[in-house]
Amino acid sequence: MGEVDAPTVTFVPGFMQRGEAWEPVAGRLAPSYRSACLDFATWTFEERIADLLEAVAPRSAVVGYSMGGRLALHAALREPQRFGALVLVGVTAGIEDPVERDERRRSDESLAEWMERRSIEEVVERWERQPVFATQPPDLREAQRPGRLSHDPEKLAQLLRSAGQGASPAVWEKLGTLRCPVLLTAGEQDRRYATAATRMAERIPDARVRLIANAGHAPHLEAPDAFGGALREFLDEHLGHSALVDGDA
Repeated sequence: MGEVDAPTVTFVPGFMQRGEAWEPVAGRLAPSYRSACLDFATWTFEERIADLLEAVAPRSAVVGYSMGGRLALHAALREPQRFGALVLVGVTAGIEDPVERDERRRSDESLAEWMERRSIEEVVERWERQPVFATQPPDLREAQRPGRLSHDPEKLAQLLRSAGQGASPAVWEKLGTLRCPVLLTAGEQDRRYATAATRMAERIPDARVRLIANAGHAPHLEAPDAFGGALREFLDEHLGHSALVDGDA
């Protein structure tokens, strides 16, 4: 398969990340797949969904992490025919309990207000102290830091208000409308999202779960070889050479 006709894989970054955070994984797919690492210039949930839908080539694959995965999920639910495959990393279909979701919204609003009054250095320092990053070694956090420091705290606050888990509607009841194959991944040490992946797979018609050993919330960064292998295996089956051969049979 030549580079010109290679399938396209679009990577969607998480909150406080740039598209370049996906480059180590994207590089593992060449030359079998063309990669597009999105770097959003918009700062609301709806704008980013629109940007993603505009960027995605028909019947191609989309890979999203954390908030970026929620964006990809909501986009796929709106236009399921556009997606050839979907890979969600550390994603849940939303907070179902209205009271819990409202509490999370208030917590996100409090954090957003704090961000607006602080320097980006202070914002990043607080962000990196979250328990979800405890499984990441210091050198990995340092490698991610320049991308985080490149943001404007006021823009991050705007994004958190519109795209945080408290603001995003739960979509558990809509998962059955997805028609493309879906790979749900999480680090084995990230029990909350590993459990969410299993629950989501029970509702999606064509879904599988792949947990990555020795990894937490960001398995693509913490265990890139294992994650990259699982991703390539999934893509090869549904978009790559083996899928083309099966389709011609």
